[in-house]
Amino acid sequence: MSEHRRKPPQPQGGGRAAARRAAQQPSGRRAARPAAGSPDASAHSPSGSYGSPSAPHAESGYGGRAEARRAQRGGGRRRGPDGAGPPGGPGRRAGRGGAAGGRPPKKRFIDYPRFGKQGWRRWVPSWKLVSACCLGCLGLLVAFIGAAYYMVAIPNVADAATAQNNVYYWADGSQMVATGGEVNRQIIQYEQIPAAMRYAVISAENKTFETDSGVDPQGIARALLNMAKGGQTQGGSTITQQYVKNARLDDQSQTLTRKFKELFISIKVGATRPKSEIMAGYLNTAYYGRGAYGLQAAARTYYSKDAKDLDPSQCAFLASLLKGATYFDPAGAPEIDPAATAEQNTKNATERWGWILDQEVKDKHMDAAERAKYKMFPMPDKPKKNANLGGQIGYLVSLAQASAKNNNPDIDMAKGGYQIYTTFDKKKVQEMEGVVKKVRDKNIDPKKRPDVDTFVQFGAASVDVKTGAIVAIYGGDDATKHFTNNADETGAQVGSTFKPFVLAAGMEYGKRDPNKPASQSDADRTPVSPDSIYSGKNKLKIKNYDGTVWKDQNGGEWLQTNDGNESYNPPSYAIDLRYAMQESVNTPYVQLGMDVGTDKVKQAAMAAGLRDSRTSMASSSVPSFSIGTSSPSAIRMAGAYATFAASGTQRDPFSVTLVKKNGNTIYKHEDQAKSAFPAAVANNVTDVLKGVVDKGTGTNAKLSGRQVAGKTGTTDGNRSAWFVGYTPQYSTAVGMYRLDDNETSKKREFLKMFGTGGQEKIHGASFPSTIWHDYMQQALGDSPAESFPAPEKIGDKVYGGGMSPAPSAPPSPSPSPSSTPSGKPSSTPSMSPSPSPSNSCSKWDWTCNDTGGTNQGPTTGGADGGMSPSPTPSRSKPGNGPGGWIAGPNG
Repeated sequence: MSEHRRKPPQPQGGGRAAARRAAQQPSGRRAARPAAGSPDASAHSPSGSYGSPSAPHAESGYGGRAEARRAQRGGGRRRGPDGAGPPGGPGRRAGRGGAAGGRPPKKRFIDYPRFGKQGWRRWVPSWKLVSACCLGCLGLLVAFIGAAYYMVAIPNVADAATAQNNVYYWADGSQMVATGGEVNRQIIQYEQIPAAMRYAVISAENKTFETDSGVDPQGIARALLNMAKGGQTQGGSTITQQYVKNARLDDQSQTLTRKFKELFISIKVGATRPKSEIMAGYLNTAYYGRGAYGLQAAARTYYSKDAKDLDPSQCAFLASLLKGATYFDPAGAPEIDPAATAEQNTKNATERWGWILDQEVKDKHMDAAERAKYKMFPMPDKPKKNANLGGQIGYLVSLAQASAKNNNPDIDMAKGGYQIYTTFDKKKVQEMEGVVKKVRDKNIDPKKRPDVDTFVQFGAASVDVKTGAIVAIYGGDDATKHFTNNADETGAQVGSTFKPFVLAAGMEYGKRDPNKPASQSDADRTPVSPDSIYSGKNKLKIKNYDGTVWKDQNGGEWLQTNDGNESYNPPSYAIDLRYAMQESVNTPYVQLGMDVGTDKVKQAAMAAGLRDSRTSMASSSVPSFSIGTSSPSAIRMAGAYATFAASGTQRDPFSVTLVKKNGNTIYKHEDQAKSAFPAAVANNVTDVLKGVVDKGTGTNAKLSGRQVAGKTGTTDGNRSAWFVGYTPQYSTAVGMYRLDDNETSKKREFLKMFGTGGQEKIHGASFPSTIWHDYMQQALGDSPAESFPAPEKIGDKVYGGGMSPAPSAPPSPSPSPSSTPSGKPSSTPSMSPSPSPSNSCSKWDWTCNDTGGTNQGPTTGGADGGMSPSPTPSRSKPGNGPGGWIAGPNG
């Protein structure tokens, strides 16, 4: 082939393609490494660069196709003077900012610190970045709020928000007192809240209440800002938020976490609960000062009326208290803040009261004409000192609480919320308290007679004969000072007022046959008549029913004394039971109890209504049981005597007719009358007790134009004195005693009353009968006089305690004309029942309960139990005694 046609040798490793690529290299890029075998290869080979000392140093090449590809992609390496590369060696570094003609690096997704900025400008975010951040935060907040709204549950109404007072009502339905629960609160329904109160609160507290969603963003912002600054914490500003805080959150702290919780619950409550429920809940849980929670309690506390009876002016004042009763109660609260004086608080309350009324006009909740009516500030009542349980109220409340609890053990008064309707007659309670106070103030003077007039106590109770309802009690001077209810059990023995139960047992069960065993059927017994004859001898040797002398466990004989050591109708000493009751002679009734059996006496007392409790019923194993060593309460004594007044029908005294809670009846009293005695027995007891008042020791209790039956009682050592009596309408018991009851030293001792009240000796015929008379006269008032049923003839004229029929009728004691008309106690023909052999019960024994029994046990000492007059008692009216009572030597 000719030389000129031979192709020039092609460079290895590239050829034309490599040349074209090299030609397409942009300006400023270094040329690709020469292909292997080219004239420049040695200059770019590694051996030439690094292995030979004589290799040129203008540029160190990396050669190969990879380098060409990198060059093709535009790797912006810096060029050297010849355009091939950086001077002095390889130039792999690319400028971050891009050299002239180079390509800048790609920007980051979040351009911060900012690209291409120097100095402080690099740290200033762009508006795009700021906007993106704001939108992102807002989205997260919306998502959080939405999730919280749907996740938050509305808590149940907190127990503290529903804790209420117990409300007690008088017998006429008027409110007595609200107390006894954990909180002075009474929940009322929305319909019972006056519209004026709702509008006053809306105008004063939350004008947008009826349209808002339950929160006030501006109010929340103010609260948060104030808390962030470290200032005073603030609560929610809307009615809904206040309701949530008061009623649905137990945690009352002012932390940020709790505020957020309150916020979300308020939003949900506002969206899911009717406004009426929220308003009623708020007004029923808000605090109005003076310990009153809720509108009803506030209305009673400040205006002594129910919430539904408040006028718009009074509503405006109560609404002002919601801002802070400490500074708006006109009574002041200097014990909390010295600046909260009565004068300043009155000014604050007057200004806010007027402002609220003006706001109601502005908000169109009240017209101007209505506003003009209220020019004078409605000054509330003065605070009551603990008010509500002073005087007799505390005793009445404690009695009603016990009654309700005993009738329904599920009632828990401590939880509150009960409405207790009592039997107490407000007027009669006041009359009884007034009478006792009058007698005490006139006669008892601890400063003048400190040794005998200190520790004097009175207790009394009055019961409706026909129903058993307790209409009045006297429990002591003041329930907040003297804590024992003297109308209830006190431990004071009742003395001779116990004798009617002995007489009833004699007529009901009869005298035992001395020739038969002690436990004998009624067929073997002889019913006793009030005309039965017993011995009135002082220091009478008491015998068992079979005629043997009674002896105690030590072998000692029992010699029963009469009061004043008086004997009656010597030399025979024969007196009938009627006269013995009239003059309160002890010996006949102690012996009668032995003839009948003291167990039967106890049974009769319990049938009448006394309780067989360890604290009130004494042991019946000794003869003195029949003359009143037991210590039942005044309430129980009044109830037991009411059994006689009701012709033998017994009803337990009760003080509560109805208990309700949340509109539901929890307890309702039902009449549970039962027959305690045949009518013949009860009516004969009444007839005998009439004689006590008409011409015996109880004449001081006479009521003009009315029949009265009753009995005096005085105990051994003159440590207590009683008068228990009744008319056909009411039965009332009055007790008096001296009791050193030191709670600190736990000392409890009944003291003698010789010289008390300036009297030589205190009898049931003195102060107790005076109190009974004056109270009953007022309690009966102008009510028509009623008569007792005429007594039937009953029983046989038996002779007890070894007495035997005299050839002629025994002479009856003849009191002097200054006392009672002379004359023998009336005797009635005996009635001798003839029970059939098949029936062991007497025809008067409706209960037919024959247990029999003997009277064994240790001697415990006797109580005179009452007055023991001489055959010719002399009664006079002491000049320094209470007006109107006639005292004698008997009680």
